[in-house]
Amino acid sequence: MNDKLKFFAGRVVTGMMSRREFFGRAAALGVTATAAQSLVGSAALAAGPQKGGTIKVGIEGGGSSDSLDPALAANSTMTTIIRMWGEPLVELDPKGGLQMRVAESVSSSPDARVWSFKIRPDITFSNGKTVTAEDVLATMERHSGEDTKSGALGIMRGIKSMKADGDVFVVELDQPNADLPYLLTDYHLVIQPDGGKDDATACIGTGPYVLKSAETGVRFVFEKNPGHWDDSQGHAATIELIVINDDTARMAALQSGQVDMVHRVPPRTAGLISRAPNITVRRTAGPGHYVFIMHCDTAPFDNSDVRMALKYAINRQEMVDKILFGYGSVGNDTPINSSYPLYTELEQREYDPDKAQFHMKKSGYDGPILLRTSDNSFPGAPDATALFQQSCGAAGINLEIKREPNDGYWSEVWNAKPFCTSYWGGRPTQDSMFSTAYLSTSDWNDTRFKNEKFDQLLFAARAELDQAKRTQMYADMSTILRDEGGLICPMFNDFVDATSDRVAGWEEAQNGFGLMNFYAPVKMWVAA
Repeated sequence: MNDKLKFFAGRVVTGMMSRREFFGRAAALGVTATAAQSLVGSAALAAGPQKGGTIKVGIEGGGSSDSLDPALAANSTMTTIIRMWGEPLVELDPKGGLQMRVAESVSSSPDARVWSFKIRPDITFSNGKTVTAEDVLATMERHSGEDTKSGALGIMRGIKSMKADGDVFVVELDQPNADLPYLLTDYHLVIQPDGGKDDATACIGTGPYVLKSAETGVRFVFEKNPGHWDDSQGHAATIELIVINDDTARMAALQSGQVDMVHRVPPRTAGLISRAPNITVRRTAGPGHYVFIMHCDTAPFDNSDVRMALKYAINRQEMVDKILFGYGSVGNDTPINSSYPLYTELEQREYDPDKAQFHMKKSGYDGPILLRTSDNSFPGAPDATALFQQSCGAAGINLEIKREPNDGYWSEVWNAKPFCTSYWGGRPTQDSMFSTAYLSTSDWNDTRFKNEKFDQLLFAARAELDQAKRTQMYADMSTILRDEGGLICPMFNDFVDATSDRVAGWEEAQNGFGLMNFYAPVKMWVAA
């Protein structure tokens, strides 16, 4: 029976049998829809990548105010767009190791202070121009200049000098840093002609696709870049990214066949969606986390007791149970969890309304506290704020909620208002996460956390080659953040995505973001 169904599954992949007929035969043989779907997926993988066709992606996060400048990308939509047309020097592979992209090889001095990136020979931008080390230098200069607004600015701190030496890009650091190549996987740092200084929004890069049309916050269309150097990517002839911020509408688009894949499946409905005969829900644990962020330099959050009161007033386990529905784990007011290689478990902070009330009274502040939220910040964010409001109420804290429009949330609320819901996808290393969001000088320090001891530890850890000592430094930094920072991190979310059986080629990616670190559209293919 299985051999016969495998044969029929192969005919589905080659287009010689309809899915409806296949599932009908499977049902007649007593095979469940889930098992039949698995057979089709296995047949598609065995057939290998198919070229051509169109993949449609239902993506969340985009807004009308988004910029196509990769330096300013701040949401899922814009990150996915960057993956289409651009590539960094190096990237993370699905296991979390390094993969060469624009750079052909990487080497360093024995003390990890000087790093050399050899550029691939004959690699070209989508406009036909050959990529040079000068283009790489100009790109890095644009992301590290005094006037830059780049989300990678925190990562670029600590670079003493940069130069182009023939076909090699050379970086000299103020202090040794064995993690530098991992830092440069940041999605903002895609290589552009002359660094994008002429037109940062032109979307000209070395990626597998070329942007053909863009309606910001609505729809983007890409066509295969015929000059792309890597045959393992860019299987579909066309990719359409459709911005669907509403969770219900995004799931409906997948179920009706309007799109082939979606990210951020609401945990509440993941089980129901997984029962559809032509859909597979993909679950990946990782460093992503849903958060409440307070500006440490803005009243009343400039008072450490107010911050501590709110940290004790949140019920983390309740949020994991009622918001994530088990698709995640409890957080501890630090962005680091066991996904990171040098992780140390800290004493877990528990919900304690009495301690919350104590710290709020000690702070001397007795007014209301305004928390802003939106569905666009993370799945279930409005429900999470309602739970937070209830648990604060038990501690005598008056938490007021303001629901903001989805469109413009990442430009008008996040990193602009003093208390709001947000999320982070995590980063490949502790240094990268801390440098991007908690270093005092980082533009993406969305809690306005500035701590001299924390900064000193961060720089010292980069130069520490003793792994045990380095691990302790990262533990100390997490402790400082947990106890003094403006981050309330109640939960680490699993990435929950879904794909239809019309596409194949999914592979588990243990890093970065959902949708295979947002590479699913360029790595998967149309199966039938």
